[in-house]
Amino acid sequence: MRGWGAALLLVLLLASPALAAESGGISLSDIEKEIAGAAAKPYSLGGFLEFEPTLFGLDREAAFRRIRQFEKGEGGTMEQYDFGLRLEGSYRKDNLSAFFRADGQLRRVQDGWTHSTTLMEGYASLKPHPSLVLDAGKKAVKWGKGYAWNPASFIDRPKNPEDPEEALEGFTLASADYVKSLPGPLKTVGLTGVLLPVHEDVNGDFGVTGHLNGAAKLYLLLYDTDIDFMFFGGGSRSNRYGFDFSRNITPNFEAHGEAALVTDAERRSIGPSGRITIRETDAVSWLLGVRYLTEKETTWIAEYYHNGAGFKRDDLKGFLDFADNSYEGFRRTGSKAALFRTSELANGPFGRPNSMRDYFYLRASQKEPFDILYLTPAVTSIVNLQDGSLNVLPEIVYSPKQNLELRLRAGFLVGGKDSEFGEKQNDYRVEFRVRYFFQLP
Repeated sequence: MRGWGAALLLVLLLASPALAAESGGISLSDIEKEIAGAAAKPYSLGGFLEFEPTLFGLDREAAFRRIRQFEKGEGGTMEQYDFGLRLEGSYRKDNLSAFFRADGQLRRVQDGWTHSTTLMEGYASLKPHPSLVLDAGKKAVKWGKGYAWNPASFIDRPKNPEDPEEALEGFTLASADYVKSLPGPLKTVGLTGVLLPVHEDVNGDFGVTGHLNGAAKLYLLLYDTDIDFMFFGGGSRSNRYGFDFSRNITPNFEAHGEAALVTDAERRSIGPSGRITIRETDAVSWLLGVRYLTEKETTWIAEYYHNGAGFKRDDLKGFLDFADNSYEGFRRTGSKAALFRTSELANGPFGRPNSMRDYFYLRASQKEPFDILYLTPAVTSIVNLQDGSLNVLPEIVYSPKQNLELRLRAGFLVGGKDSEFGEKQNDYRVEFRVRYFFQLP
């Protein structure tokens, strides 16, 4: 538990520059000079420092615990410490601009230290005409209207439903956006075209290498309703067709949805012996959701998600039976071969977030309850409607200073045997995240 003491110390260290700035006082003329200087600068550079210790409560009888930690004893808890740095900057001159975002992470777990550096986005933009923007580089395109899931986002990485607002790593691509305003019920028309190459060293994790893929989106603002039609084609993935919409029914009530048809989607099933059956079929996924802001500034978000290519209960049951058989074989004979095969599946298709068919998402957040400034408590729940298991995530976010954000969050996984959340590695987790934002002059 010494890491939690380190977290408190880091909070005090990060808060001290802000306290020192407050003691010096800031005049109105200083603020005006800063605004004028920021407007004159063609560049910006900033980001945040992050520290996040996490305590996991392990479920000793869960299948994923046995698969991933079959040689690590029977400990009931596990600690993890993450140190992060994000840098992001932009440059703008006339009709040319550039943007980058990069993440560095240092992680301490029971096995030792790991580190990674990732260029999340890095692209250049050219605006030769007020209605036309050309982009080239690594970029997240952010298609779809869903909050927790985006089945029609064909060229983005999937969101983490537990943290859907976190920035995603993009893919290397070239795109063109054209927007035209019109009179009448159809107020705006927009067209986006994307070229996405896939080779071993470029977007190699997107799909089959050696192809140049294309995607397009048609945007319409019709009768105050945002509507998109999407298409993806290319040899790296099968053809996909999508649609989404969003409309404010009242100023405080918004409805949205999206749907996607994926041709020749792979559906996998596995038996207790580990034999995998793969068949290809068209799959339709869709989402419907609402967002509502009450008079007391409580925000409710609810979404229903159907994953047409997801696993059925029998598929999960077959995998879990194989995992149990592999673990029992390891205990009897010491052979790890079957467990290694099970681990590959656990870290692949069966380990992806929300890999089954039907889910319900509900989030409620309250802005500044009891007039406590800069405090936002929230609770999120993700329910697997096929087996009744669920994940509950209460949290509190507090910003005592302008550049400092503290988040305390817990996660509780509830479910019986052979259920998705019931067989996860952890029963619960508690995490404390500290982010200190900075802007370089």
